Amino acid sequence: MQPIDFRPLTTVVIVGRPNVGKSTLFNRLTRSRDALVADLPGLTRDRHYGRAVWEELPYLVIDTGGFEPVAKDGILREMARQTEQALDEADRVIFLTDGRSGLTPGDRTIAERLRQRGKQVTLAVNKVEGMARAMVTAEFHELGLGDPLAISSSHGEGIGDLMDEVLEGIPIPESSTSSEERPDRPRIAIVGRPNVGKSTLVNRLLGEERVIAFDQPGTTRDSIEVDFEENGRLYTLIDTAGLRRRGKVFEAVEKFSVFKTMQSIEEANVVVLTLDARQDISDQDAHIAGHVLTTGRAVVLAVNKWEGLDAHRRDMLRQDIARKLGFLDFAHHLFISALDGLGVQGLLPAVDAAYQAAMARLPTPRLTRTLQAAVQKHQPAKAGPFRPKLRYAHQGGHNPPIVVIHGSAVAHIQDNYRRYLENTFREAFELRGTPLRVEFRQGHNPFADRKPKPLTVSEENSLRRQRRRGRKLFGKR
Repeated sequence: MQPIDFRPLTTVVIVGRPNVGKSTLFNRLTRSRDALVADLPGLTRDRHYGRAVWEELPYLVIDTGGFEPVAKDGILREMARQTEQALDEADRVIFLTDGRSGLTPGDRTIAERLRQRGKQVTLAVNKVEGMARAMVTAEFHELGLGDPLAISSSHGEGIGDLMDEVLEGIPIPESSTSSEERPDRPRIAIVGRPNVGKSTLVNRLLGEERVIAFDQPGTTRDSIEVDFEENGRLYTLIDTAGLRRRGKVFEAVEKFSVFKTMQSIEEANVVVLTLDARQDISDQDAHIAGHVLTTGRAVVLAVNKWEGLDAHRRDMLRQDIARKLGFLDFAHHLFISALDGLGVQGLLPAVDAAYQAAMARLPTPRLTRTLQAAVQKHQPAKAGPFRPKLRYAHQGGHNPPIVVIHGSAVAHIQDNYRRYLENTFREAFELRGTPLRVEFRQGHNPFADRKPKPLTVSEENSLRRQRRRGRKLFGKR
C-alpha cells in the first residue's frame, strides 16, 4: 500500500519558524481554506498537501509545521521530522520569515539546514503590509539565500513575484489534466475520540509515518488528506482531529478542529469510526456515531487496541457495543490493532463493500416488488378509518441510498413501520455498511384542482324536482 506519487508535478515546500504565516500562504496558493489558520504558534503539525496552478503551470504545494531543527524530543521533534520528510520530496523551497519579528536565531538555523540540503530556496519575508519593504528585508540578506522578497500572505501582496521566482525555469506541460482532474475514488474519514489511535491507523494503512502519531490527546489538529493506491484502487484517506464533548472544548483552535472534522465527515464517502477497546463505550462515541448516521455516510466500525485483551474483556466490549451502538448494526465491525497490524488487512475490503452499497443503483421494478412483498407480509397500521396504501417505489438518490415510496395517507405511517421497510430493502439489496433512507410521497389527486362545471338548464330543473320530492317524502327540516 503506497501513497500516490504526484510527480511529474513540481513540488513546492513551505518551511519556516512557527507562526510566520505558512498555512495562510498555503491557502492563498491553493485558493482554499484547507489549512487551519489561527494566531497560535505550532498550530500546523503534519505536512499538508494541496494542488495549485500558477499561470497555467500546475504544481504541488506542501504546508509544514513550525520547523525547530534542534528539537530533541516531544511533539516539536515529531513536527521537525515531518518537515524533513517534506524537504526530501521538495523540488523548490519557500523559506518564509516574519518581517515584524525580524531576523531571529531560529531563522539562521533553518537557513543553515537548507544550505546543507542543496535545495533551490526562495527567501520570503511575510507580514510586511503597511511597512517600508526595503527596510524590512534589509537584515535578511545576511542569511545568504539571495534577495529576500517582501510579501503579505493574508493580503496577497507580492505573491505573483514570489511564484514567478519559485517556478522560474519549469516548463508548462502540454496537458495539465493530471493536476486538475482527480479520478473518482472513495474518500475515507478516520474519526473518533482523542487518543484512540486514528493517526496510528492512518500510518499503518499507508505503510509509512505520514502523520504524527504521539501518545498525547489532541496531537492532530487539522484534517489531513492523503491519496494512496492499493491493489490498483485509488483512495483518499483523511486523518481527523479527535472529537471531545462540547462542554470540554474550550480553545478556539480546538473548536476549529472540531469544525474541520465535522466537515470531513460530510465530505467523505465512508467513515471509519474508531473506538478504544481498552475503554468503555462512552456517550461521546454514541454522539459521534449519531452524527455520522445523520449525515448519511457509510460506516465501518473499527475497535482498536484489541491486542492483549482477555476473553472476558472482549465479550463485555462486544455486549457494550451492541447495547450502546445498536443503531449501527448494519455496519461492518472490525477488531484491530493499528500498532501491530492485527486485523487491519480487513479494513479496506469492508470500506469497499460499504462504498459499493452507498453508491448502489436500485432498479425501480425490483424496488416495487420488494415493497409489495413487504406490505403483503405486514401492512401499515390504520390511521382512524383509513389504512395507508403504498403503491410503488423508486430510487431518489445515493450516498446514502434513498428509496422514495408513493402512496396515499402516507403522512400517517409510523416510524417503526419506516424502520421495517428500511431493513427490508437493506436485506433485499444486501446494502451492508450504509444507512438507507425511506421517504414517502403523497399521491396527487387529479380532481383536486378541477373546478365544477356550471349546471345546464335541464340539470338545474332536475335538481329542483329532486329537492321538492325530498321535501314531500321527509318534510321540511
